[in-house]
Amino acid sequence: MARKMKSMDGNTAAAHVSYAFTEVAGIYPITPSSPMADNVDQWAAAGRKNIFGTTVKVVEMESEAGASGTVHGSLAAGALTTTYTASQGLLLMIPNMYKIAGELLPCVFHVSARTVASHALNIFGDHSDVMACRQTGFAMLCETNPQEVMDLSAVAHCAAIEGRVPFINFFDGFRTSHEIQKIAVWDYDDLADMCDMKAVEEFRARALNPEHPVMRGSHENGDIFFQHREASNVYYEAVPEIVEKYMGKVNEKLGTDYKLFNYYGAPDAERVIIAMGSICDVAEEVIDYLTAQGEKVGLVKVRLYRPFRADKLLEAIPETAKKIAVLDRTKEPGSQGEPLYQDVVFALANAGKSVFTCGGRYGLGSKDTPPSSVFAVYEELAKDEPKKQFTLGIVDDVTNLSLAEHASPNTAAEGTIECKFWGLGGDGTVGANKNSIKIIGDNTDNYVQAYFQYDSKKTGGVTVSHLRFGAKPIKSPYYINKADFVACHNPSYVVKGYKMVNDVKPGGVFLINCQWTPEELNEYMPAEAKRYIAKNNIQLYTINAIDLAIKIGMGKRTNTILQSAFFSLAKVMPEETAIQLMKDAATHSYLKKGQDIVDMNHKAIELGATAYEKIDVPADWADAVDAAPAEAPEGREKTVKMVTNLMEPIDRMDGDSLPVSAFTDYVDGTYEHGAAAYEKRGTAVTVPTWDAEKCVQCNQCAYVCPHATIRPFALTAEEVAAAPAAIKTAPIKVGAGKGVYSFTMSVSPLDCMGCGVCIGVCPTKALTMVPQHEEAAQAEVFDYTVNKVSRKPEMEDIKTVKGSQFKQPLLEFSGSCAGCAETSYARLITQVCGDRMYISNATGCSSIWGGPAATSPYTVNKDGRGPAWANSLFEDNAEHGLGMYHGQKALRENLKAKTEALIAVPYAQQALKDAAQKWLDTYADGVANQAATEAYIAALESNVEPNCDCEACTLASDILAKKDYLSKKSVWIFGGDGWAYDIGFGGLDHVLASGEDVNVMVFDTEVYSNTGGQASKATNIGAVAQFAAAGKAIQKKSLAEIAMSYGYIYVAQVAMGANPQQTLKAIAEAEAYPGPSLVIGYAPCEMHSIKGGMKNCQSEMKKAVECGYWNMFRFNPSLKAEGKNPFIIDSKEPKEDGYQAFLMGEARFSALTRSFPERAKELFAKSEDKAALRYKHLLNLQEMYGKDI
Repeated sequence: MARKMKSMDGNTAAAHVSYAFTEVAGIYPITPSSPMADNVDQWAAAGRKNIFGTTVKVVEMESEAGASGTVHGSLAAGALTTTYTASQGLLLMIPNMYKIAGELLPCVFHVSARTVASHALNIFGDHSDVMACRQTGFAMLCETNPQEVMDLSAVAHCAAIEGRVPFINFFDGFRTSHEIQKIAVWDYDDLADMCDMKAVEEFRARALNPEHPVMRGSHENGDIFFQHREASNVYYEAVPEIVEKYMGKVNEKLGTDYKLFNYYGAPDAERVIIAMGSICDVAEEVIDYLTAQGEKVGLVKVRLYRPFRADKLLEAIPETAKKIAVLDRTKEPGSQGEPLYQDVVFALANAGKSVFTCGGRYGLGSKDTPPSSVFAVYEELAKDEPKKQFTLGIVDDVTNLSLAEHASPNTAAEGTIECKFWGLGGDGTVGANKNSIKIIGDNTDNYVQAYFQYDSKKTGGVTVSHLRFGAKPIKSPYYINKADFVACHNPSYVVKGYKMVNDVKPGGVFLINCQWTPEELNEYMPAEAKRYIAKNNIQLYTINAIDLAIKIGMGKRTNTILQSAFFSLAKVMPEETAIQLMKDAATHSYLKKGQDIVDMNHKAIELGATAYEKIDVPADWADAVDAAPAEAPEGREKTVKMVTNLMEPIDRMDGDSLPVSAFTDYVDGTYEHGAAAYEKRGTAVTVPTWDAEKCVQCNQCAYVCPHATIRPFALTAEEVAAAPAAIKTAPIKVGAGKGVYSFTMSVSPLDCMGCGVCIGVCPTKALTMVPQHEEAAQAEVFDYTVNKVSRKPEMEDIKTVKGSQFKQPLLEFSGSCAGCAETSYARLITQVCGDRMYISNATGCSSIWGGPAATSPYTVNKDGRGPAWANSLFEDNAEHGLGMYHGQKALRENLKAKTEALIAVPYAQQALKDAAQKWLDTYADGVANQAATEAYIAALESNVEPNCDCEACTLASDILAKKDYLSKKSVWIFGGDGWAYDIGFGGLDHVLASGEDVNVMVFDTEVYSNTGGQASKATNIGAVAQFAAAGKAIQKKSLAEIAMSYGYIYVAQVAMGANPQQTLKAIAEAEAYPGPSLVIGYAPCEMHSIKGGMKNCQSEMKKAVECGYWNMFRFNPSLKAEGKNPFIIDSKEPKEDGYQAFLMGEARFSALTRSFPERAKELFAKSEDKAALRYKHLLNLQEMYGKDI
């Protein structure tokens, strides 16, 4: 049967096939595998039938361990069950994988293979996760590209069903999972035809059932376990032939030539690479080029990795092979070589083959592997004595394992058009390009490929879209570095000197989105770019999509305007056809957000097609002179060194150029704080300008700013006089500092993300948004106020919103989304206690914006103190935080014992004893103990006699050696609702129940924000999310009440935008409470698609509280001793109307009215009823706790 061609990525291909063979899917989100499960959930919600005529039952669990347990149980009950995972998620499944394999239960785990975190988290692709599963008993099948994923996933399912051995079906995370190609799609009739239905019935007959009960999963002793384990050998011996059988069926249907090991290249090859995964397509391109030059080279592509059939491998290797290089996409420290290399060496040795074999590591963490890397391998094999072990794609100047790489010829298919788009995360560039490639792929005869490259920021980071299309099939799984068309969608990238135009082929097109006149373009364009443009006949265009988007009403969303300009300039298809197809795609993409959004995008498409202007390149650009080098940055020596050597090239998307030696000072993954202050990304189109006359100096704007880019300062007359001329000041109007200081609200235009949240909360409209360049002079003012203006302690406090914002924020300029609520909460906590704070951060949004490599947004005060931050894993964050607490507690208790011994020394100076006693008296009070510690250290230092070995001096010297542990520290555990409500809940519950003095901050976005918006147990009734395509039917878990039930845990629910003072009070109370505390902060998110965007983040919190969707309260057990009710409700009784309007103001709810209108009506009514009952329940709790006094 001829198959339909469709543009899709590897994840979608795997999901399409797996759905056919699946009755139950046990799932849990993890990047980059989540889209597979999301597709399955969407298709199930829409009623798609599998080959058994049923709809897949999708079961989201609390963790990957739980998902694998569900898979195991469902299989045991006789349902064909599948899961989708990667990285740590796959590792959490390993215990159940042993069980599933041991019980010979047929299933497939689809894995978009991803890096396992080591010295750092990396969400991108390599094989370290699947290689950790080699001995579980799962068979392992690997694919190279989306087409192979489509074709061979069926082999994994069919072979598992017939052979009874479960499979890991894996492909490269991101490079294959997210790469879009035009591929041939299986028809389910073909898949049903290949499936052994008799084997399916036999599987069901073996299932557990009370109608014919048996026992499975017994315990065995040493007398029989070994023998019993060996009994399954015959099943594994049979797997390769079964896989070959189904590959044969696929080949028969498709005309392909899939084998366990496929050879590609010269039949008489002397130099051979053995590899698996996406690098095989790169190798094939290089082989085509080299064999055309008469070179004898080839490739053995590994498909079935476990069970490993050595004889089939040897059959695939040409007899003429003299040298073999085995490439592994993983690292096994301390081993003789990586896993595939060892398997190949073992196979050759057992067969008595004496072919030279070397091993290479490549592509860790999605390191790009272009043709130059493969050329380097063949060049190395041509040497008389090749390296026995090597690395690819990096410069290893420490252990000197890397192979030298050179500029290589273009090996892509002839006639391929290559395009590259530099966007800003959240501006819609990636989404528009996904639409573009699907439009081209599905509406022309062209083959297509699209891949998307990201930095480590959330929205607001750099994105690079790589698009290829042409008349011939496209392989090329690597970045584009010579493009026919390059677009820069954010003008700041030009100013910062990103090497974008260098990737344009001579005569190609370079399009810049900017508001500049030709004269301003000449001013901002770097000299290097000017020279390249002039000398290579680059066709230069500009387009002002920024102002056009604002005019249309789309705000910062320039994507569809720029997409339309691309189609017009690239001339892929007739313009009228392109415009109509773009409109159809926009309707499909945005209808869930409302018809008004659709209409705006249609207007943008119409205008974008003609909005660009051709720029005549001045002749003198060919001789443009480089500007003088920038002055070396000022600051702490270690931070400046790191910024210069690491952050700056990483920020320019040039981290690939860094050698291994650049990281020797950071080998364990430790980076200096404060680097984010040096980025000055300048990505905001508009920024706030401050009107000193209108301002009432309430500091609410600074309080809500997610990125700490707007800050109040009190200045002396001398500081005002020394300030840059552009400073704006006003006398302090009321309270502390009146008549003494001047006031300024300082804004950093280059750090601001342009969210506009500050504008929304200003009570007097003293802030307005203006184009960024109009506020350029304020950059110098901001630097002056931050670095030169002294602290005014009398202005600071942690009891009022105003006073809290005079304290230095120790979280600034993070990579979080514009308007993010999470960073507003976290920044506020650093203002309460950041100079004595530990942070254990769960993996998720808050670890991504909080812990980017060499770009820490956490910083230090002028004394060098600040939050000590660490990330362990997603699932164990609470336990990791408790470990931090116990580690410092043990050291501090030792100091306490020595201090008590010091006081007991009769001849110790009384002043020293008094300081020591004061330290002991304030031991558990974080604020008071800080001052006592400083006094104690001063007394110790002034009383210790050098070289004296008396008891007092010995004790004092020992205490001084550990003086950094003397002060009372504040341990905070940060994480999102996915961690706190789901995967980490067991650990969180245990840590809170421990009674220890730790603080937990939950950023409650009601969805898994970092992995793409999956439902969690924090997701409320009626919300549409991934894994809840038909709207969540079950109410939100009450995490606060679970914690309150212990009776000794401080608990608060807060919403900064609804009541700033309550939020500050709760955080301060939690920090001061001498026991465990839990603060849950409502955090509207990009994933909610709030009407009007994230500039309304804070006002959305207010609406949520006013209508009763979110409740604010505090439970403070210490109030019982004061004879007060410990439970305080801080929200007012919900308004009678407004609940439904609130829901309809967010697309996560309103989308349901378009996809399932009747269900929406039912669930929204249910949600409102539950909200009313919840408030009544809180009143009952208040009454109940009041009776206990």
